[in-house]
Amino acid sequence: MKTGDCGPLPGAGDEQAGNPDGGRSTGEAREIQWVLQPRGTARVRGPQHFNHSVRVGVDLSESTYESALGADAEELRRIFPDGLARLWGATPDMRAKSAKVTALRDCRIGDELLFYADKQFVARARILGLFRNRPLAQAIWGADDSQRTWEHIMALGDVAEFNVPAEPVLRGLGLGPSLRSLTLVRAEDRLRFLDVLENLESPGQGEAAAPVAEELTPAPKKLRRDDLFRALATLNTHSQKQRPSRHKPLTLLWAVGRLAEGRDRVVDWETFKNEMGPLLKDFGLPDSRITPEYPFWHLRSSGLWDVEGVGSEEFKPTSAALGAAGARAGLTRDAARILRKSLARAEAVGLLCSKYFEDVDRDALLGRVGLAGYASASGHNPDGERGGPVARRDVTSSRPERNREIVETLKTMYTHECQVCGKRVATQFSYYSEAAHIRGIGDPHGGPDELSNLLSLCPNHHVEFDRLAIYIDETWAVRRNSDGAVEYQLKRHADHVINEDHVRYHRGLCGRL
Repeated sequence: MKTGDCGPLPGAGDEQAGNPDGGRSTGEAREIQWVLQPRGTARVRGPQHFNHSVRVGVDLSESTYESALGADAEELRRIFPDGLARLWGATPDMRAKSAKVTALRDCRIGDELLFYADKQFVARARILGLFRNRPLAQAIWGADDSQRTWEHIMALGDVAEFNVPAEPVLRGLGLGPSLRSLTLVRAEDRLRFLDVLENLESPGQGEAAAPVAEELTPAPKKLRRDDLFRALATLNTHSQKQRPSRHKPLTLLWAVGRLAEGRDRVVDWETFKNEMGPLLKDFGLPDSRITPEYPFWHLRSSGLWDVEGVGSEEFKPTSAALGAAGARAGLTRDAARILRKSLARAEAVGLLCSKYFEDVDRDALLGRVGLAGYASASGHNPDGERGGPVARRDVTSSRPERNREIVETLKTMYTHECQVCGKRVATQFSYYSEAAHIRGIGDPHGGPDELSNLLSLCPNHHVEFDRLAIYIDETWAVRRNSDGAVEYQLKRHADHVINEDHVRYHRGLCGRL
């Protein structure tokens, strides 16, 4: 088993490498030990940590965590191939002898972890890996007042939540009525009390049974692409003067911008407030209150948004309360997975802008949320002409080198006619047309410079196509984006095979799915 920067974890020897059972068969109950783990109280943020790193899981691809994986990266990705790690940890214990020291030293891969809280066992999990990695622990759980962190890390699988009284088991093991410390229960002792715990979990199987309602957490339904776009189109927004509030859609645009820039999916409340407050002020409805706590908390109803660190529905999401709870929020992992794909991201930006921000300067809005290139089909050109009497300076830059041969092939094929209106712009000696990329080659679109991604257009329709005023539907009709009215049927030459995926991408930018 590989270990982190702080040296090997006691009890995780090399003989365990590559074997999730620690080099031993765990098929018989006598081979498995229990590791009894206090979950921790609200004072030490135990419930918040459990929700974040066990129930929800840690997305190893997020930059905050990815940079802290160190030598453990390969092994963690082997254990969690989907990138979502369920992790728990413990702070070091400097005492020579204690229950915690024994547990840290002698627990093994394959052992069973039982979480304890409020005099109950509340969850169980199987230990799939053991690590000692202080940077990763600090990235996940932070540090306490003494700058200690949960650097003894356990990778967990088969997590199940329930609520059963712990006292019968604890007393039978001689541990008293409540659990105070991380404690290892050896295989032979675990075997003696295994029936007691399982009877408590399954009422009616013996005299020790207790009428306890099991509260298993159902597996969340996986978000599909259609679900995401349905949610974006039907956001539950409060109205102001018969207009939908922009708090939620603006937050979602901001979140998509974070993904596009490769930033973390989830952020803490203070970061969210500092970034969203100015956006709500500048792009919210006139006279709308600037309340970033509203979308931070209530976007959960969309099914696209997670709030971590706050477990109670009775919670009052004031700014002070969110800060005190250490709340974090962001797109759900499924939503982020879908929106990291370029086509879905373009379609989502187009849908949000066309539905909720029709009368907003799209250039300014998308520029502020990190999506500047999505304001036009050609993409972001930092060296482009902006006009106006502004000072200029010489710069060294690089631009995509266009293939002039295919441009000339296209223009010759259509004899400079516009594929939209069929007109040719006459010059003194010839005709003029422009080769327009359907999926822009500028950032962030990254379209190819090839014939299947080009249209022959007149200057007017080139501008309208680039600025998303017109789009091509599934039947090759050219429609006005403002009202969907058909203006022309796209003219296509038999030798010009247009890539329909690029047309769909442009249509998505227009907010037309």
